Amino acid sequence: MASKFLELPVSGIITEKEATVASAGAGDAGKILALDASGRIDNSVLPVGLGSDTKSIVCSENLAAGNLVNVWNDTGTVKVRKADASGSNAGKIANGFVLASYNSAESALVYFEGTITGLSGLTPGTPMFLSGSTAGLSTATAPTASGHCVQRIGTAISADELSFEPGEPVVRA
Repeated sequence: MASKFLELPVSGIITEKEATVASAGAGDAGKILALDASGRIDNSVLPVGLGSDTKSIVCSENLAAGNLVNVWNDTGTVKVRKADASGSNAGKIANGFVLASYNSAESALVYFEGTITGLSGLTPGTPMFLSGSTAGLSTATAPTASGHCVQRIGTAISADELSFEPGEPVVRA
Protein backbone atom coordinates (compact mmCIF):
# COMPACT_ATOMS: atom_id res chain seq x y z
CA MET A 1 0.00 0.00 0.00
CA ALA A 2 1.39 3.38 -1.00
CA SER A 3 1.62 6.36 1.32
CA LYS A 4 -1.40 8.64 1.54
CA PHE A 5 -1.72 12.40 1.51
CA LEU A 6 -4.47 15.02 1.73
CA GLU A 7 -5.56 16.93 -1.36
CA LEU A 8 -7.55 20.17 -1.46
CA PRO A 9 -9.30 20.10 -4.84
CA VAL A 10 -11.21 22.99 -6.45
CA SER A 11 -14.41 21.73 -4.77
CA GLY A 12 -12.90 22.66 -1.39
CA ILE A 13 -13.50 19.22 0.12
CA ILE A 14 -10.30 17.76 1.54
CA THR A 15 -9.77 14.26 0.16
CA GLU A 16 -7.36 11.50 1.17
CA LYS A 17 -5.37 10.21 -1.84
CA GLU A 18 -2.89 7.39 -2.35
CA ALA A 19 0.52 8.22 -3.82
CA THR A 20 1.36 6.74 -7.24
CA VAL A 21 3.77 3.76 -7.34
CA ALA A 22 3.75 3.02 -11.09
CA SER A 23 2.99 5.37 -13.95
CA ALA A 24 0.40 4.71 -16.65
CA GLY A 25 1.76 7.59 -18.72
CA ALA A 26 0.85 11.24 -19.28
CA GLY A 27 -2.39 10.90 -17.28
CA ASP A 28 -0.27 10.56 -14.13
CA ALA A 29 1.53 13.89 -14.68
CA GLY A 30 1.82 15.92 -11.48
CA LYS A 31 0.98 13.05 -9.13
CA ILE A 32 2.92 12.44 -5.92
CA LEU A 33 5.29 9.46 -6.12
CA ALA A 34 5.67 6.60 -3.61
CA LEU A 35 8.29 3.84 -3.45
CA ASP A 36 7.24 0.31 -4.46
CA ALA A 37 7.08 -2.77 -2.19
CA SER A 38 10.86 -3.24 -2.48
CA GLY A 39 11.51 0.33 -1.34
CA ARG A 40 12.57 1.47 -4.80
CA ILE A 41 11.24 3.78 -7.49
CA ASP A 42 9.35 1.88 -10.20
CA ASN A 43 11.00 2.03 -13.67
CA SER A 44 7.72 3.28 -15.17
CA VAL A 45 8.17 6.69 -13.51
CA LEU A 46 11.74 7.21 -14.71
CA PRO A 47 12.63 9.15 -17.88
CA VAL A 48 13.16 7.09 -21.05
CA GLY A 49 16.73 5.74 -21.16
CA LEU A 50 17.10 5.75 -17.38
CA GLY A 51 16.54 2.64 -15.30
CA SER A 52 16.77 -1.09 -15.99
CA ASP A 53 17.39 -2.36 -19.51
CA THR A 54 14.30 -4.57 -19.85
CA LYS A 55 11.83 -5.83 -22.43
CA SER A 56 8.55 -7.71 -22.16
CA ILE A 57 8.86 -10.96 -24.18
CA VAL A 58 6.52 -13.96 -24.48
CA CYS A 59 7.79 -17.19 -22.86
CA SER A 60 7.97 -20.42 -24.85
CA GLU A 61 8.28 -22.43 -21.61
CA ASN A 62 7.75 -21.96 -17.87
CA LEU A 63 10.42 -19.80 -16.21
CA ALA A 64 11.35 -19.57 -12.52
CA ALA A 65 12.51 -16.43 -10.73
CA GLY A 66 16.25 -16.02 -11.24
CA ASN A 67 16.42 -18.08 -14.45
CA LEU A 68 18.96 -17.13 -17.10
CA VAL A 69 17.14 -16.81 -20.41
CA ASN A 70 17.78 -17.01 -24.13
CA VAL A 71 16.00 -14.71 -26.58
CA TRP A 72 15.15 -16.51 -29.82
CA ASN A 73 13.18 -16.16 -33.07
CA ASP A 74 10.18 -18.51 -33.30
CA THR A 75 9.24 -18.18 -37.00
CA GLY A 76 9.25 -14.39 -36.86
CA THR A 77 8.07 -13.99 -33.26
CA VAL A 78 10.58 -13.04 -30.56
CA LYS A 79 10.31 -15.40 -27.58
CA VAL A 80 12.27 -16.24 -24.44
CA ARG A 81 13.26 -19.64 -23.00
CA LYS A 82 15.74 -21.02 -20.44
CA ALA A 83 19.38 -20.58 -21.42
CA ASP A 84 21.20 -23.92 -21.68
CA ALA A 85 24.90 -24.73 -22.14
CA SER A 86 24.41 -28.49 -22.68
CA GLY A 87 25.70 -30.10 -25.89
CA SER A 88 22.43 -30.39 -27.79
CA ASN A 89 21.37 -26.88 -26.67
CA ALA A 90 24.69 -25.01 -26.89
CA GLY A 91 23.03 -22.29 -29.01
CA LYS A 92 20.77 -21.25 -26.12
CA ILE A 93 23.22 -18.72 -24.67
CA ALA A 94 22.24 -16.43 -21.79
CA ASN A 95 21.02 -13.08 -23.13
CA GLY A 96 19.26 -11.99 -19.94
CA PHE A 97 17.40 -13.10 -16.82
CA VAL A 98 14.01 -12.90 -15.09
CA LEU A 99 13.33 -11.93 -11.48
CA ALA A 100 9.83 -13.44 -11.31
CA SER A 101 8.24 -16.74 -12.35
CA TYR A 102 6.26 -16.92 -15.60
CA ASN A 103 4.18 -19.60 -17.32
CA SER A 104 4.56 -20.56 -20.96
CA ALA A 105 2.79 -18.06 -23.29
CA GLU A 106 2.90 -15.29 -20.63
CA SER A 107 4.85 -12.08 -21.22
CA ALA A 108 7.99 -12.05 -19.06
CA LEU A 109 9.92 -8.96 -18.00
CA VAL A 110 13.44 -9.82 -19.20
CA TYR A 111 16.43 -7.94 -17.76
CA PHE A 112 19.49 -7.54 -19.98
CA GLU A 113 21.76 -6.14 -17.27
CA GLY A 114 21.79 -5.79 -13.52
CA THR A 115 21.70 -7.98 -10.44
CA ILE A 116 19.99 -11.36 -10.24
CA THR A 117 18.52 -11.60 -6.73
CA GLY A 118 16.89 -14.39 -4.75
CA LEU A 119 19.63 -16.97 -5.41
CA SER A 120 21.35 -19.00 -2.67
CA GLY A 121 24.64 -20.67 -1.85
CA LEU A 122 26.87 -18.34 -3.86
CA THR A 123 30.40 -17.38 -2.78
CA PRO A 124 31.05 -13.64 -3.23
CA GLY A 125 33.74 -12.89 -5.82
CA THR A 126 33.28 -16.22 -7.62
CA PRO A 127 32.97 -16.15 -11.43
CA MET A 128 29.71 -17.81 -12.50
CA PHE A 129 28.96 -19.72 -15.71
CA LEU A 130 25.87 -20.87 -17.59
CA SER A 131 25.07 -24.39 -16.38
CA GLY A 132 25.59 -27.33 -18.72
CA SER A 133 23.50 -29.63 -16.52
CA THR A 134 20.43 -27.58 -15.50
CA ALA A 135 18.81 -25.18 -18.00
CA GLY A 136 18.29 -21.65 -16.73
CA LEU A 137 20.78 -21.86 -13.88
CA SER A 138 24.34 -20.75 -13.20
CA THR A 139 27.26 -22.67 -11.73
CA ALA A 140 30.69 -21.83 -10.33
CA THR A 141 32.20 -24.56 -12.52
CA ALA A 142 32.48 -24.05 -16.28
CA PRO A 143 31.14 -26.94 -18.40
CA THR A 144 33.94 -29.25 -19.62
CA ALA A 145 32.09 -31.73 -21.87
CA SER A 146 32.63 -31.70 -25.62
CA GLY A 147 29.89 -29.74 -27.42
CA HIS A 148 28.89 -27.80 -24.30
CA CYS A 149 28.96 -24.02 -24.29
CA VAL A 150 31.18 -22.14 -21.83
CA GLN A 151 29.70 -18.72 -21.11
CA ARG A 152 30.70 -16.63 -18.12
CA ILE A 153 27.54 -14.87 -17.03
CA GLY A 154 28.86 -12.72 -14.19
CA THR A 155 30.19 -12.68 -10.65
CA ALA A 156 28.61 -13.61 -7.32
CA ILE A 157 28.42 -10.42 -5.26
CA SER A 158 26.81 -11.97 -2.17
CA ALA A 159 25.47 -15.35 -1.05
CA ASP A 160 22.20 -14.64 -2.89
CA GLU A 161 23.07 -12.12 -5.65
CA LEU A 162 24.85 -12.36 -8.98
CA SER A 163 25.98 -9.38 -11.07
CA PHE A 164 24.90 -10.31 -14.63
CA GLU A 165 27.64 -9.45 -17.13
CA PRO A 166 27.47 -12.06 -19.91
CA GLY A 167 30.62 -12.97 -21.80
CA GLU A 168 31.09 -14.37 -25.28
CA PRO A 169 30.23 -18.10 -25.43
CA VAL A 170 32.76 -20.72 -26.54
CA VAL A 171 31.66 -24.23 -27.57
CA ARG A 172 33.99 -26.96 -26.28
CA ALA A 173 35.69 -29.18 -28.89
